[in-house]
Amino acid sequence: MNLSYEVKDRYAEISAAGRLNMVSAPKLREMVAEVVAAGSARIVINLEETTFMDSSGLGALIGCLKAARQAGGDLRIAAVQPQVQMVLGLTSMDKVLTSHASAALAFGDD
Repeated sequence: MNLSYEVKDRYAEISAAGRLNMVSAPKLREMVAEVVAAGSARIVINLEETTFMDSSGLGALIGCLKAARQAGGDLRIAAVQPQVQMVLGLTSMDKVLTSHASAALAFGDD
């Protein structure tokens, strides 16, 4: 999985490309920890290029959400692909991690 991030005006956007699984989940957690430590607690994870997610990836997203909220911010997801959306729906985590059409819209309502 390729991860990158960019700090925007109102949030930090992490782009995740590839498979979010037991191999890449710790990398996502580390990146979110870095972003939070750098002072950005409002985070959008752009999943536009994430083709697969398993339970490890789901656990990483939940852990990242917790880290952002503990820092006084929030974590949102954007551009979720069908397989990832299916995992979120099957686990009812789509109620906790609401998907937004794009990263720009994720914090647009604040």
